[in-house]
Amino acid sequence: MQTISQLAATGPLFWRRYLQLTKPRICALITFTALVGTLLASPGWPPLRAVLFGTLGIGLAAACAAAINHVLDRRIDEQMTRTRSRPLPRGQLTERNALLFAAVLGVLAMTILSFLVNPLTAMLTFVSLIGYAVVYTAWLKRATPQNIVIGGAAGAAPPVLGWAAVTNTIDPHALLLFLVIFVWTPPHFWALAIARKDEYARAGIPMLPVTHGVEHTRLQILLYSVLLVLVTLLPFITGMSGLIYLACVLVLDARFLYYAVRLKFSPRPQLPMRLFRYSISYLMWLFAALLVDHYLPTTQLLFHA
Repeated sequence: MQTISQLAATGPLFWRRYLQLTKPRICALITFTALVGTLLASPGWPPLRAVLFGTLGIGLAAACAAAINHVLDRRIDEQMTRTRSRPLPRGQLTERNALLFAAVLGVLAMTILSFLVNPLTAMLTFVSLIGYAVVYTAWLKRATPQNIVIGGAAGAAPPVLGWAAVTNTIDPHALLLFLVIFVWTPPHFWALAIARKDEYARAGIPMLPVTHGVEHTRLQILLYSVLLVLVTLLPFITGMSGLIYLACVLVLDARFLYYAVRLKFSPRPQLPMRLFRYSISYLMWLFAALLVDHYLPTTQLLFHA
């Protein structure tokens, strides 16, 4: 006779534990920014093969990196309220099974990108995977309070990967999208780090609020938010996008800056998580605005009005 726990482990909900290893919300945002990169890479509709297999391969690679992150962070996750319910800390999956799952995802991703997209995209994706799953998670995260700044390069790569899937090049406009996510990452993650400061301290992770204090981190969030406003104007200034994007990004930036200013000058404990949650929606809507602007140019609307 199987015990209840054994039945649960082999039951229809067992697949959800593996899904949880992929950090589906984060993976979905990463995949979306990569998809936008593929669509922006062409004046019209890009080749369906590049869009489909490029997005699939990049998404699988992101899921692979997330699964490796779960394994490497297991001991940290056990000490933090936010993460202790993950499958590995709860003993719902073994590290061996998680690594095997990650390996399958990684092999599928590299095979798809190498043979169905192009070698450049495969190489860049592999470098990004190693950068996040190994360099950031296994080393930078535990080594320096600037971990999220340096490690943010891996998380900022998906639009470049998506663009390369279509053009087989590293385009300057793709690097602008990289820069947007790179500058967005510190205020996004440091807001969470302020809210979870005590947990990071217990886990021995040198996040900026732990090593330099909350006040210093609030100032850094404000400074990076100002820089983010300037960087997000570059797609319009360089002619990459038009008035639709500009109108949307001004509204998005105004609210982001509003939260950053309030966080700097107000001690309300709920503000860090409000900024953190908004920053996720912010990035999604910003890339959606780029996409709408690309396929609905305001210049055409103005000249044909």
